[in-house]
Amino acid sequence: MMYFDSAATSLPKPQCVIDAVTAAMLTQGNPSRGVNNASLAGLRCITNARQEIARFFGGENEVDVAFCQNATMALNQAIGSVGKHIVTTAAEHNSVLRPVYRTGDYTIVPVDTKGRLDIKQVEEAIRPDTGAVVMTHASNVTGNSYDISAVGELCRQKGIYFIVDASQSAGLLPIDMKAMNITALCFSGHKSLYGPQGTGGICVKPEFSISPMLTGGSGSNTYSKTGPEEMPERLEAGTQNSHGIAGLLAGVRYVSGNRELFLNQAMELTDYFLEELRKIPSIQVYGDLKCTARTPVVALNAAKMGSSELAFELNEKYGICVRAGAHCAPLMHEALGTRDKGAVRFSFSHMNTMEEVESAVKALRDICS
Repeated sequence: MMYFDSAATSLPKPQCVIDAVTAAMLTQGNPSRGVNNASLAGLRCITNARQEIARFFGGENEVDVAFCQNATMALNQAIGSVGKHIVTTAAEHNSVLRPVYRTGDYTIVPVDTKGRLDIKQVEEAIRPDTGAVVMTHASNVTGNSYDISAVGELCRQKGIYFIVDASQSAGLLPIDMKAMNITALCFSGHKSLYGPQGTGGICVKPEFSISPMLTGGSGSNTYSKTGPEEMPERLEAGTQNSHGIAGLLAGVRYVSGNRELFLNQAMELTDYFLEELRKIPSIQVYGDLKCTARTPVVALNAAKMGSSELAFELNEKYGICVRAGAHCAPLMHEALGTRDKGAVRFSFSHMNTMEEVESAVKALRDICS
């Protein structure tokens, strides 16, 4: 199997992540639910993970890092807490769009036929009653990133919140919450942070009070009719996935200090792949290929062939795993002109090899000949 679907989830996981999950399952009890050694081991693991993640993303304090099952849950909580008009973009995944639609008061800034965003249009969409800009750091379809530093500065000037979906960028692109004026950073743990599926979280600035989606057992304040008000407990009702968080902690440590190296390795493969695709006339590639800040993602279609058909043939005949369809980004596909056909997405990581990419190019040549 040749795996080119890292934008969906990283595979394989680093051995250090596997070992951390195994060790946690052998040693950790329920964190914050007792003073026995097993419970304390779970609590120490989660505390260490908060500290590592706060450092990794330039957060202000580890207590403002809350864990949840994925970026979707984090985004739902953040978006649902704004309570005012929201500005978002057509580049978004449904994990942003659907919670925004639910608010009923929003403006969607368009992207062009290459998926590019004009920051001036973001500024023009901000109204006196706007509470937040919510946007992705990088498109899960095209791999193009967006200038969140510029948008963060715009939000600072306007005095509004800035909520960033870092599902595609966390572990790949540099993120500094302080420097970029990010109010809430929602991240997925199982992609380029190499943690297990079912892990993710949110890093918030103290001034942004998030309404919890769940309430219940917290390990403290048992006789109160409401859950804790303090972060991060206010967003973490019930037993935490400490085994998964142990894996996420190992993944963050694996990436820390190597992020730029891993990105460069993956982009070297991506650039070679794109160069070879130019030699296949029937292949169309989407997005802004001149964008200097990209993730290792390539979306394409073959003439006279549906995206699902192409992905199926790659898997069945060549053992190549890719993603086909609309990728949960409907407005992006409308902008790219691929609403009906979707696209085939190749997404690389530093764990791929040049030999694998050469095999993928050969397979596409064979199919398109």
